Amino acid sequence: MATSAACVRISSFHYNNNNFSKLCFFYSLDNSSMLERLLCSSSLHHFLSHKTKLSSLPRNYLYPFRRPLAVISHRPIHPYKVVAMAERTPASTSHSRNKHTNRLAAEHSPYLLQHAHNPVDWFPWGEEAFAEARKRDVPIFLSIGYSTCHWCHVMEVESFEDEGVAKLLNDWFVSIKVDREERPDVDKVYMTYVQALYGGGGWPLSVFLSPDLKPLMGGTYFPPEDKYGRPGFKTILRKVKDAWDKKRDMLAQSGAFAIEQLSEALSASASSNKLPDELPQNALHLCAEQLSKSYDSRFGGFGSAPKFPRPVEIQMMLYHSKKLEDTGKSGEASEGQKMVWFTLQCMAKGGIHDHVGGGFHRYSVDERWHVPHFEKMLYDQGQLANVYLDAFSLTKDVFYTYICRDILDYLRRDMIGPGGEIFSAEDADSTETEGATRKKEGAFYVWTSKEVEDILGEHAILFKEHYYIKPTGNCDLSRMSDPHNEFKGKNVLIELNDSSASGSKLGMPLEKYLNILGECRRKLFDVRSKRPRPHLDDKVIVSWNGLVISSFARASKILKSEAESTMFNFPVVGSDPKEYMEVAERAASFIRRHLYDEQTHRLQHSFRNGPSKAPGFLDDYAFLISGLLDLYEFGSGTKWLVWAIELQNTQDELFLDREGGGYFNTTGEDPSVLLRVKEDHDGAEPSGNSVSVINLVRLASIVAGSKSDYYRQNAEHSLAVFETRLKDMAMAVPLMCCAADMLSVPSRKHVVLVGHKSSVDFENMLAAAHASYDLNKTVIHIDPADTEEMDFWEEHNSNNASMARNNFSADKVVALVCQNFSCSPPVTDPISLENLLLEKPSSTA
Repeated sequence: MATSAACVRISSFHYNNNNFSKLCFFYSLDNSSMLERLLCSSSLHHFLSHKTKLSSLPRNYLYPFRRPLAVISHRPIHPYKVVAMAERTPASTSHSRNKHTNRLAAEHSPYLLQHAHNPVDWFPWGEEAFAEARKRDVPIFLSIGYSTCHWCHVMEVESFEDEGVAKLLNDWFVSIKVDREERPDVDKVYMTYVQALYGGGGWPLSVFLSPDLKPLMGGTYFPPEDKYGRPGFKTILRKVKDAWDKKRDMLAQSGAFAIEQLSEALSASASSNKLPDELPQNALHLCAEQLSKSYDSRFGGFGSAPKFPRPVEIQMMLYHSKKLEDTGKSGEASEGQKMVWFTLQCMAKGGIHDHVGGGFHRYSVDERWHVPHFEKMLYDQGQLANVYLDAFSLTKDVFYTYICRDILDYLRRDMIGPGGEIFSAEDADSTETEGATRKKEGAFYVWTSKEVEDILGEHAILFKEHYYIKPTGNCDLSRMSDPHNEFKGKNVLIELNDSSASGSKLGMPLEKYLNILGECRRKLFDVRSKRPRPHLDDKVIVSWNGLVISSFARASKILKSEAESTMFNFPVVGSDPKEYMEVAERAASFIRRHLYDEQTHRLQHSFRNGPSKAPGFLDDYAFLISGLLDLYEFGSGTKWLVWAIELQNTQDELFLDREGGGYFNTTGEDPSVLLRVKEDHDGAEPSGNSVSVINLVRLASIVAGSKSDYYRQNAEHSLAVFETRLKDMAMAVPLMCCAADMLSVPSRKHVVLVGHKSSVDFENMLAAAHASYDLNKTVIHIDPADTEEMDFWEEHNSNNASMARNNFSADKVVALVCQNFSCSPPVTDPISLENLLLEKPSSTA
């Protein structure tokens, strides 16, 4: 890609200083050892140091970005800069000869299948590989990546398809390939190790293990040959082999010690059963303050380039602003909201947004949200659709619903399978023409000025002016956009001008101007559709589907608040919002049919040509439960509540630390996974613990009695695990800050709708219940004529059942708003309900 490695991110690793000073000391006990030279003072370690001068790095070296890590005290890590390689040989070209076939050919993962014809004798993760390493008494080389990872592709072409490299690997190691999306538990163990040792990490992740799976050393991408005074992959292989032969005891001891210290550090326990009373509000304010200090007032976003759309930050800023507004601090609330509105607008107008086909790319390499890494990830789409929905709820500006629809319509068109399942990702790389022998990042998405002129004809000038298209290419807005001229003559669409002003300048009504732009985008889309497409990872991941189920369900009602006269242009289809609910229901039904065991009540993690071998992880349960709660609250049936409660029971059974509080990321049942982590960092995806606490708060407000108390107690105990993080580094856990505050609210607002659900009136009243932004609100809807529904409420919350019976009207939908142990007089029209919900609370936590 243009300016950064596509597949790697950096994080702050949080560690206990005493333990890890011991760990680093252990590694340097023997200054003459090969391992010490390799890990502590070699050119490899010098390269990985943040002191490396940016200008000295070649274009195909590591660029680690932020990624989530686990709970412990905080240490900031500084990224170091390099430039990515934009071209690679397509897998289809190199594999078409099928000279070699290894065990990966029998796997289902797209990433593993991409390596099925390497000369490397790859094993999948499993006992067969471990037994082979023990039998041969050799170390394991573990390579972890994912199918749409640019630098994984580069390392494959440079090293894993090379016969010489393959011979070294086959002779000296047992080589294992892991798809990080299929086995995030395995990835977490060894990524944590690499980040602890070097302060950064990413994909491809390259780690050497003992036959008993203890880490020996590791890194990320390695070029095949020595360059710039730094070791290449072949040199690394030789040094590890030499160290294994000569210093095996020290290697084994150091690996065991590393795992021991990491295990201790990453399994924190709560010192009490709940947070101090003042901490939730303080953490929320601290997080907002810390994020505000990193705000980019010129181009939007929090932090500098490369810029990631981290939706959890937006969610926290909006939640905090609402709290300020409710307590009469409208000035402060407005300041936070302005940051959010400007950020969302800059992202939507930038090149990180696919203006022609909809959806968002992974991140922008420059500060202007212009030149992206072109990969598209499902977890981004789901979360971004939700924050644009929230923005509309607060502003009623249809600019935000246009972007939300743009995302959801992209998913409906390109990312949904025949059974309703939603696929994982689209690659950044593709060939420029059919039959071409090299893939380039962004080839599917960029345009020359001449292409635009030929396709658009009379409207080309208008379109080129609007999207800053130039004959020389437009990747010149920032020195970071394309420093090596890899996109010379190419254009990444970006909106720099206001549509209204541009239309006025041409003497054209705004509606006509926007219509022309929409038709132009449609023409470009039709032409683009004939280009070779980037690889589609059609794996179905439960957690990511949960995020998108939520956004489709929420859109089905929030979008009904759009003015009836609202018009949309391509790539937005302009669907009836109820169609989005159908998408959400089909996706949830697919997971229930294919990835849920009705007897054990357990999930599997992913699906491709059948369920994966990996069990469901914490994120799968937490994110899916959240999506199911939204399915119900935004209008679907109580069957989703029943399933959510079942899943929460299973989650508690498998992941809850009943003694120490919080949820582990894995069940602990797989002996090959050496660490159980209590994740807290809200990064590209929210942490399973943050989402779980919010789920527990919501469930506690739906059910009554001892079960409600149980949910609240688990939420309180879970948050207590992360007390230090909330106090000191709230910015790392923005969604957890919201979760803590939500739990502290003394009385959650309940909206209860009673009536026949098949009526238009019911749909309108439900839309009114969701028209205003309020995360401390639970919406209950009951049809007293539905025996199954009434049975559910009789079992789980008899007060709701009584309220439904007492307020039922055969020809009306009745709404009540309840809080602080009292309910409003019933209302029967949407406007009255909306006004009732907009009233300021009488008391706020």
